[in-house]
Amino acid sequence: MVRPQFDGLVGQDTAVALLCRAVEQRRVAPAYLFAGPHGVGRRLAAEHFAEILFTPQSGAPPAALGRRIAQRNHPDLLWVEPTYLHQGKLIAASQAAEEGIARKSPPQTRLEQVRQIAQFLSRPPLEAPRAVVVVEAAETMAEGAANGLLKTLEEPGQATIILLAPGPQSLLPTLVSRCQTVPFQRLNAADMATVLQRAGQAEALGQPQILAMAQGSPGGAIAAYQQLQTIPADLLNALHQPPRSLREALEQGRQVTKTLDTESQLWLLDYLLNWYWQSYPTESLQWLPKLEAAKGYLRRFVQPRLVWEVMLMALVESPGNH
Repeated sequence: MVRPQFDGLVGQDTAVALLCRAVEQRRVAPAYLFAGPHGVGRRLAAEHFAEILFTPQSGAPPAALGRRIAQRNHPDLLWVEPTYLHQGKLIAASQAAEEGIARKSPPQTRLEQVRQIAQFLSRPPLEAPRAVVVVEAAETMAEGAANGLLKTLEEPGQATIILLAPGPQSLLPTLVSRCQTVPFQRLNAADMATVLQRAGQAEALGQPQILAMAQGSPGGAIAAYQQLQTIPADLLNALHQPPRSLREALEQGRQVTKTLDTESQLWLLDYLLNWYWQSYPTESLQWLPKLEAAKGYLRRFVQPRLVWEVMLMALVESPGNH
């Protein structure tokens, strides 16, 4: 039985049952789509599934195998993250976060990375019965990269490819048609608490806005709580209510864009959407469309300071702020 190897995966009984059945019946698909929200266990499930696939059917996996997979240093595992283009080099999203590299646009899974997948799969596995490729945030692939991956999915060879994405609708239908979809669900409150406590992040449970933003995603709650700690307290407190004057709006816009990169600004707008909705349920009906519009402008690379100044000045002039 392989089911105990998924013990650390909380609240995903359907996904675990599908994956275990595939292994037990020796009907592992050449490609899977792990479909569901970020932070609900898709990555952990991919690690556990790779561990099972790397283990001969007759034996239990050694403890060291799980560590090698978690550290991404197994020769038959290729883990692909979306990247930023920084100073002419591709930098993985996790590396950019660790090094504090300023992020002006969202990361992407690029054609160069898809070519690396094809090259990786062009050789037979070195240690395991099959190779495994995991593509995180597969929805970030541009059409050219997606079409390149399509060719690999058609003939993956002695390998299994796992795509992690929010859902089938976020990928090209031609990609989805070549994958077996494994659904991952948002967690209920009890399972959320279990995961956050296990992760040593129980303090996030005391933040209603963070839990509202997470929407049943423990990983989302952890990431949001960590992001919250990076916002200066005085700036956050000032933004907890709309500015009372145009001068205050301009100053707040200057402070936000001086302090935070674009992705942090997008996160802050999501936080304020939830804060206003919970703190000003009546007035926020006038304010929230303005915050949503600001998010759209930032994603279209409009000058951030201008976006914030216009949005905050609109809140000053809104009927709900008088």
